[in-house]
Amino acid sequence: MRRISWFDGLCRGLRASARRLAGDTRGNVAMLFALSVPVLILMTVGGVDIHRASTVRVNLQDALDAATLSAARSPYTQNADLQRVGLASLRANLKAYPNIILRDADTSFVLNSDDVVVASSKVDVKTLVASIFLPPYGKFMDDYLPVGAHSEVDRSSRNIEVALVLDTTGSMAGQKIIDLRAAAKDLVDIVVQDIQTPWYSKVAIVPYSMAVNVDTYATAARGSIVGSVNITGAVINLAGTPQIITAATKASPVVVTSTAHGFSNNDVVWVTGVGGMTSLNNKPYLVKNKTDNTFQLYRLTGYPVDGRNYNDLTGTTGRVQRCQNNDCSITITASNHGLVNNNYVYITDVGGMTQINNQTYLVGNATTNSFTIDMNEASLTPYSSGGRSWCAQQGCTYFAFENVYDDLVTHRISSCVTERTGGNAYTDAAPSTARVGRNYPSTSNPCLANTLKPLSSNRAAVKADIDLLSASGSTGGHIGVAWGWYAVSPNFSGLFGSSAGGAYNTADTLKAVVIMTDGEYNSGYCNGVIAANSTSGSGSAALHINCNAPNGHPFDQTLALCTAMKNAGVIVYTVGFQVVDDARARALISDCATSSGNVYMANSGADLRQAFSAIGRDITQLRISR
Repeated sequence: MRRISWFDGLCRGLRASARRLAGDTRGNVAMLFALSVPVLILMTVGGVDIHRASTVRVNLQDALDAATLSAARSPYTQNADLQRVGLASLRANLKAYPNIILRDADTSFVLNSDDVVVASSKVDVKTLVASIFLPPYGKFMDDYLPVGAHSEVDRSSRNIEVALVLDTTGSMAGQKIIDLRAAAKDLVDIVVQDIQTPWYSKVAIVPYSMAVNVDTYATAARGSIVGSVNITGAVINLAGTPQIITAATKASPVVVTSTAHGFSNNDVVWVTGVGGMTSLNNKPYLVKNKTDNTFQLYRLTGYPVDGRNYNDLTGTTGRVQRCQNNDCSITITASNHGLVNNNYVYITDVGGMTQINNQTYLVGNATTNSFTIDMNEASLTPYSSGGRSWCAQQGCTYFAFENVYDDLVTHRISSCVTERTGGNAYTDAAPSTARVGRNYPSTSNPCLANTLKPLSSNRAAVKADIDLLSASGSTGGHIGVAWGWYAVSPNFSGLFGSSAGGAYNTADTLKAVVIMTDGEYNSGYCNGVIAANSTSGSGSAALHINCNAPNGHPFDQTLALCTAMKNAGVIVYTVGFQVVDDARARALISDCATSSGNVYMANSGADLRQAFSAIGRDITQLRISR
């Protein structure tokens, strides 16, 4: 059965009325009716078209506003490019509205002299009235009605500076670091535009683990480091006349025969030149149980020398001599070494007397060009040539310190840097004003290989750096947060040059720091070494210095830094990735962000990519929002 529409019913009613009126003998009524039929039809049915046209106009206006905004947000300045971007967006927005035809020729997007994108467009709307044919009147309208709209968007855009603070600690190994690389590159693709005029868009990469590796910027950031001086001589300090050894027993302890030797019990003596029983040579010993012509040999530690497995003594070339000041110290000659008594010194590259290499000693008897070191109880061959003397204090290449067990430990400086202390701990003051902390890492938790990359608009280069990210080390996340701020700070222009952030001016430049972490911050520093109060996951306590971090726990330091940079006008986003079940870690992620809308929690690689992409889009939208 054919379905009867309201329009069919209306037409039937009109036809019935017409027949009744046509039968009326009063001609004037018939004439009036005939004349009014088209008007009645237009008034009754045309209202439908007017309503449809009005609805389409509203829809077109919404679609054109969105398209104009897209064109204004694009980096383009030429009208042809704006037209291409705007048309593509408008077509996409109009797909939701059928039965309309976009007039491309009547659609334009242009940039005027006031930096305003001006857009206008027309569409054709299919009518209902136009399909009615009323003999003898014919069609009253065309099949389509034109509908137009106009939109203007003030293109008040800004520069973009984004620092990605990325967790590359050991817990990020495996699939997690792969997911991070992909997510970070997604954000770079969204934020960094092809066209860098009139506004630039740049991204900095700040990887962190146990610290931040600033690579070639290290010296300018932390200050210069004292190096080494050349060693030109090294001699054992002996006193008196060497005595001839005529016999030595293969017993425990070894008994040495040396006629009228003149030694006293507990003298420290040095043995050289023994034939056959060569195990006795080039070592210090304590004299025990002496007679006029004999004495027993004991180690400096107090244990007897066991010679039962030694070879037999041969010849009379062996000599024994008392050590000066009873300590068998070594005098090192090194011009202008710069050391003072009770400093620590680290020795390398000595020829001949190689046994003293790669060890730390306490300095004694210091003069301008020489000092003494105590020797260890080991064989020691004569010095032949060369060598380097390194100071081992703060600010030197090596740093000797006592660990939490009061043992002496020595670490070498790295290109990593640690937290700044003092009045500028939580500011972005220039490093020339307030140096950042040095880093003396252990070999088991070394300076990470991933290096900081300052702001760059070279999208391919930034993504290539991201591809090199690897996972290792403990977590000094507060240091990463600090350098995220420094990377967009104009105060670091002396360090980064043209790659530094622009002036603080929210009308001209949008600055954002994106902090990504997967867990607890555990590594604080004291004097450039992981502090005693660092928490689980920060490495062996035997390699921690015996002082606490002056700035407190890394969590507290991070929150202070976030507050300071937000107060400076920097927008902060946080991304937690498979975060450990730790209340302080979750609170940090929540509290560091500029707002709750800037907090993202990701449980999978897909979630992480969505989070970074959402942040990238938000930053791009904020670029022209004032």
